[in-house]
Amino acid sequence: MPKILLADDHIILRQGLRSVLEKEFRLDVVGEANNGREAIELVKQLKPDIVIMDVSMPDMNGVEATRHITAESPQVKVIALSMHTDKQFVYDMLNAGASGYLLKQCAYDEVQHAITTVMRNKKYISPDITGVVIQDYVEQKSVNQSKEADHLTSKEREILQMVAEGKSTKEIAVVLHVSIPTVETHRRNIMEKLQLHSVADLTKYAIRIGLTTLE
Repeated sequence: MPKILLADDHIILRQGLRSVLEKEFRLDVVGEANNGREAIELVKQLKPDIVIMDVSMPDMNGVEATRHITAESPQVKVIALSMHTDKQFVYDMLNAGASGYLLKQCAYDEVQHAITTVMRNKKYISPDITGVVIQDYVEQKSVNQSKEADHLTSKEREILQMVAEGKSTKEIAVVLHVSIPTVETHRRNIMEKLQLHSVADLTKYAIRIGLTTLE
């Protein structure tokens, strides 16, 4: 029986999904995370087989968390659970290493089916997502996915999200366990790479590319 970790900042959704997985499908849910950073730490502690990961979360979003988890623990399967049907979110999660992509409005039976599929080392993408998205990804067609954020490092994307969510330089330094001057240097580099000149511009940009939704 696979061990499952749930990562979603909506506690009601997490608890509802956990209840169904445990009571109806007899699956082993070993923990819950409220954001991507917690998910990374719980993967290290609990060693789950599968992480069901929300794409949009505060502090660290699901794409960045998935990138960290699949790099550090490649045996762990990540299934995205998202309200976003836009193909860029699907591409971002799959490129980060996710094995599946589900929509939050899907039936619980589909979640179980996705878990079974990825445990067989196969990809699972919700049939409710347009077939063009699946075809483009699987056949690796020459789709232009280039965007400015591709030029940012993983650490810069983390800092950009936290800046957009209103964290101070000191708060970011504490979260990342680095010095304040280091954070300031990263922020200057981000602004130079993106050619943006204010926190407001960085915030708008982070929302536009899906790093944060500020829900």
